Amino acid sequence: MSGAIPPGWPTEVPPPGAAGWERRAIAWLYDLCPPDHRAYRVLQRWPVLLARIAHEHVAASADACRRGAQTARADLRELGVDFPPEAVDALLAMYEREGLRLDTAARGVALVERALAGQRFIAKL
Repeated sequence: MSGAIPPGWPTEVPPPGAAGWERRAIAWLYDLCPPDHRAYRVLQRWPVLLARIAHEHVAASADACRRGAQTARADLRELGVDFPPEAVDALLAMYEREGLRLDTAARGVALVERALAGQRFIAKL
């Protein structure tokens, strides 16, 4: 293994330099993208581009969570369905949890992207 593991490195991906780390990083990045993205040869050939796409997809999903949480109550009223308060509370909690998960994933994607581009991480004393 070479370099250090930076804070925020995804737990699903072995550290840069570990045996098979790139293969696992690529699989993790694909898992963050829509399934159809696996068919694009450009992403198979250039994992840094896959990381770029994963970054954009995760960021868009996080934005959708924030927007959904902000507008959920009004949007649900417009549907005309009388949801019980606990259902609305559970939806808002889901948006919050998913937003946190996506924010964590975005930090991990940025680090994996840098590692795939060849950057080494140095441990700070």
